[in-house]
Amino acid sequence: MIRAYTFLLRPTARRQVALGEMLRDHCSLYNGALQERRDAYRHASKTSVRYGDQSAQLKDIRAFDPERQGRWSFSSQQATLRRLDKAFQAFFRRVKAGQTPGYPRFKGVGHFDTVTFPKDGDGCRWDSTPLDRQTRVRLQGVGHIRVHQHRPVQGHVKTISVKREGNRWYVVLACDDVPAQELPPTGAVAGIDMGVAHFLTTSDGEHVGNPRFLQAMADELTGAQRHLATFPKRTRQRTKKHRAAARKVAKLHGKIRRQRADFHHKTARTLVRDYDVIAHERLGTAGMTKSPAPKPDPDRPGGFLPNGAAAKAGLNRSILDAGWAQFLGILANKAESAGRLVIPVDARNTSRTCPECGHVAKENRVTQAKFECTVCGFAANADHVGATNVLLRAGLVHCAAA
Repeated sequence: MIRAYTFLLRPTARRQVALGEMLRDHCSLYNGALQERRDAYRHASKTSVRYGDQSAQLKDIRAFDPERQGRWSFSSQQATLRRLDKAFQAFFRRVKAGQTPGYPRFKGVGHFDTVTFPKDGDGCRWDSTPLDRQTRVRLQGVGHIRVHQHRPVQGHVKTISVKREGNRWYVVLACDDVPAQELPPTGAVAGIDMGVAHFLTTSDGEHVGNPRFLQAMADELTGAQRHLATFPKRTRQRTKKHRAAARKVAKLHGKIRRQRADFHHKTARTLVRDYDVIAHERLGTAGMTKSPAPKPDPDRPGGFLPNGAAAKAGLNRSILDAGWAQFLGILANKAESAGRLVIPVDARNTSRTCPECGHVAKENRVTQAKFECTVCGFAANADHVGATNVLLRAGLVHCAAA
């Protein structure tokens, strides 16, 4: 299996400055390569510049600017150019598919946060040591940095990435040949229904509460964002107070993100530990959180009819705060590592279908929490009904009964 390990870095003040310079220079390389592609297409008869052409120039670039480009790993700079090339490949793919293209943009220094080293030992070295000893990672041009390694690394380290999140630094190890750690079988199966009132409900009738981390910190986050918005545009990114206000907003978002990820990992671990097979709805959160289309008013040219956008915005915010897509991805990874099976099923009408008689109607869903079949009269919690139908669609009812 392929797995990624993320560890917190603890750089000294000097190493932290060097890490910032590494990001700045790789960002400059990225933007310079993007500018070259734009200029070649606009002024040289629509000539396309590819990764191979730009990679061949790296040797001359490093010799011309040894202080800013020559001190860093050649392989990491190639990875930065590949990153730009992938952005252009995705752009042309969207153009051919008729989607919104999204032309690659120049990166500001504050928005270029990752440098990748494609191979352990080439410009970087992971110093693998037991947990009772101090672990370090060595980066060309930076030096040795202490790593807070909170768990052992298994498998073979393939690539190493250094990432900045706010004022924190992380190292991400991508490893292959990671052995599975299978858990003993329990003989239990479950279907789960994702929701907003409850984060999830199992077919056994157990509810897991929705922590609503964004809502819990909404007042503090709103105050920080309002303070940031008070700075006029002409002084933004120029004053110390503005940078401090921006860091505070980023810090709050980072805390919410870490709380949500921690909750997802713990909840997924509990499900994987308790059940051999887990079925869940196949959810497309990108489509579910789209804003409703505007409704032109035929009686008022240029006017629009109410379309429920305000109410839909609140629902979208709750769905994104729950983070269903991230949770289901974590659940699939943990299940694979533990030798469990995860089955996605069609999510349509799972909360409108009677599990007793099979009747499907929106009238069956009386309220958000209550289900009552209009044909057979079966009544139960709506989320529990949804989880039961997920179990039925996965074909696991006979396993649960056994």
